Amino acid sequence: MNTEELKTFIYLSKVKNFTLVAEQLFIAQSTVTNRISELEKEVGKKLFLRGSKTVKLTEAGEIFLRYAERILELQSTSIEEMNVLSSHSRKFSIGAINACYEGYVKPLVDNCLKDNTVTSVKVMLGHSLDLIQHLQDNTLDMVFSAIPLKRTGFACDVYDVDRMVLVCKKGLNEYPDGITKAQLTKLPYLMCDFTLSDAGVFIRSLFPQNHIFRLEVDNSSKLLPYLENGLGYTFLPYKVIKDKLENGVLEEVALQDFTAPNVTTYLIYRQSYDVTRFLENRFEE
Repeated sequence: MNTEELKTFIYLSKVKNFTLVAEQLFIAQSTVTNRISELEKEVGKKLFLRGSKTVKLTEAGEIFLRYAERILELQSTSIEEMNVLSSHSRKFSIGAINACYEGYVKPLVDNCLKDNTVTSVKVMLGHSLDLIQHLQDNTLDMVFSAIPLKRTGFACDVYDVDRMVLVCKKGLNEYPDGITKAQLTKLPYLMCDFTLSDAGVFIRSLFPQNHIFRLEVDNSSKLLPYLENGLGYTFLPYKVIKDKLENGVLEEVALQDFTAPNVTTYLIYRQSYDVTRFLENRFEE
């Protein structure tokens, strides 16, 4: 299999139409068909179910898609690694969940880039499981994750422990004396899916199964404009919104008959990797 076959496969998995793929890749439709056919021959499985106007991935196609994306990512990373040798003496590749980027990772990146021209930094934001997979594929050097990794060859340190707080826009708190667990389900709640972390499980447990939230996103930072406009309540790590609480933009809502779990951020890296070079801003001139 070659790069163009993989790119065409990935594009078709998203567009789900041979004609559109051909138009957007500026190639003949027959070329798209041939590339997919050759790829299916190589893997020995049907990757798509073809309908009259659209296609969809088979179960084998769903599995292969994950590997195809990783193959192209590895190729891109290897090229970046070779290119960086000519212009930078040190390159850091960091993965981080959105909830910890502003509070923990950005200050480290800022400090790393400050007053030097020999350091290159690549940052990937995403969900913990995806980032951990990239770490295991060797396309990331370290990962700031909401869930731990227990695997031989990798170190997993507790980087920080924060508390979860229920917040809303300053002055719009309808529960100045605190809110009960029963009252919480009646709120216009803005849901951020913290996925497999303890915080995510806790928040989901507060609401009935299949509860319809006023808003649901998978990126905590995307909730802030809605909070600031007074459109609801949400749980967020304290350090994510500390400045907004101190500046009177947001207000914390006390919890009466229940408590929220702490949020643990893990720093995961290969045991052979000297993570202190990045954390302590040590690099070669």
